[in-house]
Amino acid sequence: MRPFRYHRPADVADAVAVLAGEPHAAYLGGGTNLVDLMKLGVQRPELLVDVTRLPLDAVQELPDGGLRIGATVRNSDLAARPAVRRDYPVLARALLAAASGQLRNLATTGGNLLQRTRCVYFQDTGKACNKRDPGSGCAALHGQNRDLAVLDWSEQCVATHPSDLAVALAALDAVVEVHDADGARDVPLAALYRSPGTHPERETTLARGTLITAVRLPALPAARRSAYLKVRDRASFAFAAGSVAAVLDLDGDVVRDVRLAYGAVAHRPWRAYRAEEELRGRPFSPELAARAADAELAEARPLRHNGFKLPLTRAITVRVLTELASS
Repeated sequence: MRPFRYHRPADVADAVAVLAGEPHAAYLGGGTNLVDLMKLGVQRPELLVDVTRLPLDAVQELPDGGLRIGATVRNSDLAARPAVRRDYPVLARALLAAASGQLRNLATTGGNLLQRTRCVYFQDTGKACNKRDPGSGCAALHGQNRDLAVLDWSEQCVATHPSDLAVALAALDAVVEVHDADGARDVPLAALYRSPGTHPERETTLARGTLITAVRLPALPAARRSAYLKVRDRASFAFAAGSVAAVLDLDGDVVRDVRLAYGAVAHRPWRAYRAEEELRGRPFSPELAARAADAELAEARPLRHNGFKLPLTRAITVRVLTELASS
């Protein structure tokens, strides 16, 4: 690991100003992704701006029934919050599925959302990767792509976003509070991430130096009937082969409202709007859930080794919605 300088900012404005003025600086939260990449030589910041001591570690129940989650709240603490377990079980389950207990004790809310979208070639400095080295090529496109994207990929990059938390937040219509050189503003989670296009190194819509300060969840009574299902190759500390976050609201057996988001299928958390439209206003059945998933995946472009993700995503959609409908 290369030597680096360290700065502990006095406040949010100081953190933003310091990082914006340094072309080779990075924010340090839990460090569960950044430090690994520094050890591999993939990222080489010359300055780390440690935001963990800033007053961003509170979880607040809002007057309107929503929830505000500070950016430095640890994943393990958030998953254990009674308000999260009661009102947003999909979020608690996604957090608990995310990694080992040791990592959850370190990982932060903001850092989790901004972890790098990556594949094995991104972490191997001897292989071509447009995300790590723009213009070098994408070794995964015709290489080891079993775990990679089937939706919204480009010839430049086929990596998938690894966050379980982000998938749950996508289903909940979360809003991300950020602070940049112009001050504080809100960014809908749906507008936070970019498709890879011709610049896969640009993973979010945030300008350099922007700091996530909180995530806000809307009041959503239907979210009390929600769940997260993750399929992976081993029981702990593995990225998803497929995942689904679901919220289901029934009026009798008719779907009054539904929110679905998929993980492990695209460069960003994938909100399944087409599937939702197929489900709303119709009597629920496993067959309807299967048709909804098929509608969402109709434009998928599987790679050589990951065609299994289509029937897998279909199956977990049916399973989680059927379980919610019977709960």
